[in-house]
Amino acid sequence: MVSPVRVLPNAAQRATSLLRTIQYTHPPSCPCHSNPGYHQNSLAGLIPRIKDAGQRRYATPGDNSGLQEYAFEMAASAIRFGPGVTKEVGMDFKNMGSRKVCVVTDATVDKLDAMKQVREGLTKEGIRFDVYSEVRVEPKDSSIKHAIAWARPQQYDAFLAVGGGSVIDTAKLMNLYTAYPNADFLDFVNAPLGKGLPVDKPLKPLIAVPTTAGTGSETTGTAIFDLVEKRAKTGVAHRALKPTLGICDPLNTRTMPAAVKASSGLDVLCHALESWTAIPYNQRVPRPTNPILRPAYQGANPISDIFSLHALRSTVKYLPRSVRDPDDFEAQNEMLLAATLAGIGFGNAGVHLCHGMSYPISGQNPGYKHAGYQVDANIIPHGVSVAVSAPAVFRFTSQSNPERHLAAAEAFGVDITNVKKESAGEVLAEALIKFLADLGDQPKGLKDLGFGNEHIEALVEGTIPQARVLMLAPGLSKELEREKDQLRLLFEDAMTH
Repeated sequence: MVSPVRVLPNAAQRATSLLRTIQYTHPPSCPCHSNPGYHQNSLAGLIPRIKDAGQRRYATPGDNSGLQEYAFEMAASAIRFGPGVTKEVGMDFKNMGSRKVCVVTDATVDKLDAMKQVREGLTKEGIRFDVYSEVRVEPKDSSIKHAIAWARPQQYDAFLAVGGGSVIDTAKLMNLYTAYPNADFLDFVNAPLGKGLPVDKPLKPLIAVPTTAGTGSETTGTAIFDLVEKRAKTGVAHRALKPTLGICDPLNTRTMPAAVKASSGLDVLCHALESWTAIPYNQRVPRPTNPILRPAYQGANPISDIFSLHALRSTVKYLPRSVRDPDDFEAQNEMLLAATLAGIGFGNAGVHLCHGMSYPISGQNPGYKHAGYQVDANIIPHGVSVAVSAPAVFRFTSQSNPERHLAAAEAFGVDITNVKKESAGEVLAEALIKFLADLGDQPKGLKDLGFGNEHIEALVEGTIPQARVLMLAPGLSKELEREKDQLRLLFEDAMTH
């Protein structure tokens, strides 16, 4: 009798299997975060009330202010992945019983095949829909408010986002603020720039169809925008914002220009690196007094690590190929998968300094317009603003956990056999610099973006408010003046590489 041959699953199949397990055991409708009737005991003074929310009722907290975290949570959107799955979106809304859908996109994507597939799918199933196509790339608070005002009177029972991270993030906030029609805009915005209130009731179903391979926004509860008055990027982060379903169709990323592929892929790279090197979840302080207050960004944990490291390895392997050859379907497919997996990783573990520093970099743009972006305004694409500081950042963070930084360098192909721990940061920084140079058309530091030493103080002040990500940065001081000194040195180091 011949013994059966066991076929081992490949990395993508293993990751998909793990994601299915997570979704089965922790579905998007988590009772601790989206059921307003779950907590029945009054908790006066714990969280301010939103004007239209009525009396909030929460479990009674203890005093955990001096305690470290002891638990982590894993949550992700349901994901459907495969070439051609966009055409199924009409059936999804039909299955949900949706009658009137708000379709959110931008002017460029509105002309592409993805939107053609969406229109045909919704029409075929008899779903009424309106299209909002005025999303701004790298949205500002003004463009978000415009989108919210457009959607609020319409009484939509579901939302569909078709586009990159800017589109998906805008749709998340349209969904949130239509559910709270009398809320002030800053009520849910991350503290300290906003009040950072939790979302205490279910939102409408949201399906996200990414057309770029980068943000991972189809899996996360995070939405980012420029708060112009403060000259800083911020956003809203809560598990309730997670899309109900992410439809990841590799056919939709074929039309990305090479510059957009590169920038989007660098966002994936930094998502993976930052979540892999974030402080461990059980070192975060304070322990939440109530599970509804446990942040979406929790620190590195055993499950997020799997997704982050896999995404890092895939990005190093496939991003250069996808940028060089638009017909390399394997590379395009693997980069979309890497973006989604990195989204699951950082959506639970969080990012830290590269992203925290990137927000003032893009928000305080001195006049740079990245080649290959067909937009009228000056723009530092998000992935570019994140990656430009990465060599400096990982030199700084390496002392906290050199083994992890060496493992990251190994993912870039570095032979780490004889590398000393104290050299981990420099080795990873050199690997990043080489990767950026080989990718092509990337700034070699902040000076190439038009920044100089005279801008450092403003960049530091724009980074300080990013508390939700800075708290996850290894080695960053909790004492304000010391923290500012460290950030000044980081921005100085990031001027050239």
